[in-house]
Amino acid sequence: MAGWTHHDGQAISLPLDNVDTDQLIPARFMSIPRAQGYGGHLLYDLRRDEAGDLRSDFPVNRWPNASILIAGRNFGCGSSREAAVYALVDAGFRAVIAPGFGDIFAGNAVNNGLLPAQVETDMVAALTAATPGTAQIDLENRRIVMGDVQAEFALGDAARTKLINGWDDIDLTRAEAERITAYRATRAQSAPWVWPG
Repeated sequence: MAGWTHHDGQAISLPLDNVDTDQLIPARFMSIPRAQGYGGHLLYDLRRDEAGDLRSDFPVNRWPNASILIAGRNFGCGSSREAAVYALVDAGFRAVIAPGFGDIFAGNAVNNGLLPAQVETDMVAALTAATPGTAQIDLENRRIVMGDVQAEFALGDAARTKLINGWDDIDLTRAEAERITAYRATRAQSAPWVWPG
């Protein structure tokens, strides 16, 4: 996965709280190989009417080239299914902006290059009022600009480093290889009984 520091893209609003991972990608699509792409299954049941046709008034359908989703509270709650993030990424999203995220969803998002930008509720409302529109995301400075609205977002240092470099947890550990090697050497001398014979 490629890292990034800045993203300019179409932002749309999905003003719903508690959008869970089963809504993001229903379980019945989980047997499809990832290589086929999950983007078409994103928010499948919300995007369609009773006849199965795409709803023209649903934001993801109206702006299919959107890459920034502004959402409600507790986005990505529910199960730990990583496919919920795959569906967003495969549909072209680079960031989700919300007042809060499910913890596991946020971790999965970062590991797959999707920014979970946590923003204060009043700023989410201001950004939502400016949608649809173009937004600029500055990952290094943790800032979103959309028209006249500027918002700071919360993101831990490790998560930011992973997104900027395109790393997952293993890559983050490998970045400390020299320190790990030095620690092993020191520890082997100071506590030789710990090491196998």
